Amino acid sequence: MENPASGRLSITTATLDDWRVVTGWAADEGWNPGLRDAESFFAQDPEGFFIGRVDGEPVSAISVVNYGASYAFLGFYLVRPDARGLGHGIATWRAALAHAGDRSVGLDGVPAQQDNYRRSGFELRHRSMRYVGPVAPSGPVAPHVRPVEDVGPEAVAAYDGSCCPADRPRFLASWLTTPGHRALACVADGRVTGYGVLRPARDGARIGPLFADTRADAEALVDALVAGLDGAPVAVDVPESHASAIALVEARGMKPTFATARMYTGPVREFAQGKVFGITTLELG
Repeated sequence: MENPASGRLSITTATLDDWRVVTGWAADEGWNPGLRDAESFFAQDPEGFFIGRVDGEPVSAISVVNYGASYAFLGFYLVRPDARGLGHGIATWRAALAHAGDRSVGLDGVPAQQDNYRRSGFELRHRSMRYVGPVAPSGPVAPHVRPVEDVGPEAVAAYDGSCCPADRPRFLASWLTTPGHRALACVADGRVTGYGVLRPARDGARIGPLFADTRADAEALVDALVAGLDGAPVAVDVPESHASAIALVEARGMKPTFATARMYTGPVREFAQGKVFGITTLELG
C-alpha cells in the first residue's frame, strides 16, 4: 500500500491553529507541553514556525525563533510517525534554518541525534536532564518572594536577560501574564535576585525558567511555585553542569527521566549560567 505521506512536500509558515496540531505530536512523543505554550512562543516570532504538508495534510514541523539580530533557537523538530524516512524532516529543517539568517542558533536535542546536529554545524555546550516528581513546599512562602506583577516587568526582564543568550521581551510579556501561569520573583534590597514560572502541562506542571542568584533563592521560589499543587507531578529541565541545581531537585525527591543536549552553531552572548537552575523550555531555550 502506498504511504499517503510519500507525495510532494509543501513547506509554509505555520499558524497558531497549525501549532496546536504540532503540540499534539509533541505530547505523543512524551514532551509534556504546557497547555498554553503556543501563544507565548508565537508572541516572540510569529514567522518562526514552519509546517510541511503532503496533499494538504501536516506531516512535519520545526520552529526557528529569532531573538534579536544575533541569536535564534530551533525546536519542535517533528515528523509524523507514518511519514518518517521519506526526507520530509530534513527538507523542513533546511527551509526553516534559512529564517535564522546569519544568527547563531541554539537547540536542545536528544543526545542520540548529536552526530546529526553536528553535521549541520551544531556543537555541544552542555547536557540537561529533566527531573520529575511530586514536590511539596518545605515551609511557608518566604517574605522576599513576590508576584512578578508587584516587582515590575522591566526589572524581571533585565534579570532574565542576564541569564539568557539574548533578550526576549516579547516572549516574556506573554509568558509572565498567561492565565494559569504562576510567575514569582525574589527581591532583596529592592533588587531582583531570582524568578521562576510554573505552568500547567498535559501531565502535571512544569517549572521554567528557574533563575536565581543562590540555591536558597531557587529553593524559596520552588516552595512558592508548587504551593497548592497537592502532589501533582512537577517537571524541571536542569543543566547537568550546574551541580547546585542537580542537588536541589534531587533533595526534593525528583527523579531524572530523559536527557537533552544544548548545542549552538556559533558564539552566543555570555550569560550567568550559574543562575540557571531550570531551563525555560526545551522548545525555545
